[in-house]
Amino acid sequence: MIRVLVAEDQSAVRAGLALILGSAPDIEVAGEAADGEQAVELARRLRPDVVLMDVQMPVLDGVSATRRIVAEQLADVLVLTTFDLDEYVFGALRAGAAGFLLKHAEARELLEAVRTVARGEGVVAPAVTRRLIAEFAAGPAPDRGTAADPAVLEDLTRREREVLGCVGEGLSNAEIAGRLDMAEGTVKTHVSRLLAKLGLRSRVQAAVLARELGL
Repeated sequence: MIRVLVAEDQSAVRAGLALILGSAPDIEVAGEAADGEQAVELARRLRPDVVLMDVQMPVLDGVSATRRIVAEQLADVLVLTTFDLDEYVFGALRAGAAGFLLKHAEARELLEAVRTVARGEGVVAPAVTRRLIAEFAAGPAPDRGTAADPAVLEDLTRREREVLGCVGEGLSNAEIAGRLDMAEGTVKTHVSRLLAKLGLRSRVQAAVLARELGL
């Protein structure tokens, strides 16, 4: 079972999300939080697999709550919001979120996103992906700092660079395995190692870096 903590300040929306998640046979709602501070506290106590995190919440905003949860390695975070503004996207990615999904996503998309994040793979809504790519094409933006230094790749093996490039294309572990002719478990190992070498918190951050470096 995939244990999910739902963090959303609007009770009606929170109940709806819990209902959708609970309808899946492989997903269990471990708890519900009405603000960011409570989300962090419950994540520490319940240790869910995934935290479904709203961005705009009282007491502590979703991006800050995500940063704490990821830093303490309490769970993977899937950010869910009605907003697709770059400041929220990049803020969530920098905080270490494993995924970013818009609230108008259909129920099946939400369930699949939770499963994807639980597998250790990142997911970004297609609409958000297009905006990210547009940002990369336009060059370094003020809200995400200077362009990445290619020197960060020096510690990676050739195979790890190939895997990183595939991650940047948004490929899943299974798809990378097919393209590079290797076992899916081996791909997962390569991803874990390159994240550690690059000092990144999530697969999505690796995808952002790969895009910035033009891999």
